[in-house]
Amino acid sequence: MSYAIIKTGGKQYRVAEGDVIEVEKLDVEAGAEMTFSEVIFLSHGGSFKHLADLKGATVTAEVIGGKKAPKVICFKYRRRKGYHRTVGHRRKLTEVRIKSITG
Repeated sequence: MSYAIIKTGGKQYRVAEGDVIEVEKLDVEAGAEMTFSEVIFLSHGGSFKHLADLKGATVTAEVIGGKKAPKVICFKYRRRKGYHRTVGHRRKLTEVRIKSITG
């Protein structure tokens, strides 16, 4: 089984063909095809390739659509001061399906 480690949105993801992953929001329409060219590691069968050996390696993915992550609540509180603040945040995500890994 081959897999790769790609970098997008400041994070690294371990992907294999057919995987569906959620990455930070990308400006790509649903149904479009895109390539991740920042491949850090590649494994095919028993052989491994690292950064120096991966010139031109790409991961091709199909964009499924966008969605929002579950809400994260940040609650600030100072005891005995009457101070409390509640702030919520939902990250915007893009779902992609990995089609092929070349390298």
